[in-house]
Amino acid sequence: MVRTGDGDAVEQALRAVAPGRYEAYEELLRALGRGRVWMLLWYGEAGRPDTQFGNMEVGGFGYAPCVTSAEQLSASGWSRGYQVSPAREIAASLYRERWGLWLNPHQPGGGVGVPWADLRRVAGGLDRLPAGPLRIEEPEVPAEPFYTALEQAARTTAAVRSLRRGWVRPAWGDPYLVIGLELYEAGPAAVHSVRLMMEQTLPSAPAGVDVSTVAMSDPYDPVALWLRVRAVPFFDRESAVRPPAYGYPQPLR
Repeated sequence: MVRTGDGDAVEQALRAVAPGRYEAYEELLRALGRGRVWMLLWYGEAGRPDTQFGNMEVGGFGYAPCVTSAEQLSASGWSRGYQVSPAREIAASLYRERWGLWLNPHQPGGGVGVPWADLRRVAGGLDRLPAGPLRIEEPEVPAEPFYTALEQAARTTAAVRSLRRGWVRPAWGDPYLVIGLELYEAGPAAVHSVRLMMEQTLPSAPAGVDVSTVAMSDPYDPVALWLRVRAVPFFDRESAVRPPAYGYPQPLR
């Protein structure tokens, strides 16, 4: 059964979206997290394992088209099948394939596209994941006591392989210092030990600076991707324990 008001909330938020209005776009993402969408099916029937969503390409990126209510479905003139699903479930499915969601492409102006990175936020929680587009750079905030405390704690936290750092400026919300955590394994005991490490060292962080962490193993996190390519670890257990290279010098030529 489709809950009354799901489409209304999404459509109300959709009408307010405009270039540069990040707060309106955030409200649309919140509405999607609570609402449902009518997925347009290119092949198959709703609920069948061989069902295929429709697809479209915009700017070189793939999107699955949908509509936001039964009324919009009728207005679209779609003559194939459709599937009514919680938008959060659709978001969780699409972003892992790096596909976005396009809302009401039949409307004047072409509707609104939600890129896969924002679908990841809908699926994972808007309060947990920063709003894009992100600006990421080297930290400029003096935090040497914090980094020193992290290095010392990491040496005794066997799960930690390396630590990186960055300064993240979201499109919506306050900037924050991020610590990239590369772990040897991500079992419950390892995660618990790293959580304790962060709790013990956070009092050394600069006053008034928000601190977050990101798993370097996450292949979908844009912050982790940036850190992996651009940031040199300030703690690296592998280089710290590598033995010196003893041997005979090369002959002079």
